[in-house]
Amino acid sequence: MPDEDLPAGWEKRLSKSRGKHYYFNAVTKQSVWEKPSREKRKREDGTSDTETARAKHILCKHKDSRRPSSWREKDITRTVEEATAIIEGHRKAIVDGTSTFEEIATTESDCSSAKRGGDLGPFTRGKMQKSFEDATFALAVGELSKPVSSDSGIHIILRYG
Repeated sequence: MPDEDLPAGWEKRLSKSRGKHYYFNAVTKQSVWEKPSREKRKREDGTSDTETARAKHILCKHKDSRRPSSWREKDITRTVEEATAIIEGHRKAIVDGTSTFEEIATTESDCSSAKRGGDLGPFTRGKMQKSFEDATFALAVGELSKPVSSDSGIHIILRYG
């Protein structure tokens, strides 16, 4: 039975060699002994200027993106609905374990971060587009987002720090 207090993607397992419980993230393949927390550091208004997130993303641009071209495609003509369907397919492949986040990001992301497996590195609030930032900071470490729309296109985000 899943532990209801764990962030999405995490499960409690029993170590055969040590006979004690540990926590495993099926998305990132990370294992930790300490229980991952859902708590987030917040100011009175619910945000933190100094809070830093580390995230990877996969971007699928569409014809209405602020710059509808990428390293993969000079002129992007797909619709928002087509881009969303592509991102949902990538997310399913990651969750099902048929591909890793990094494999898909490297070959399919329309962002130049593709060469780093989609890694955007650390950032604080106010550095990314608002919808992207809000989605990233709402994720627990190790959690994979649902599709997120921004001016750049449709993303899936994996927060890793």
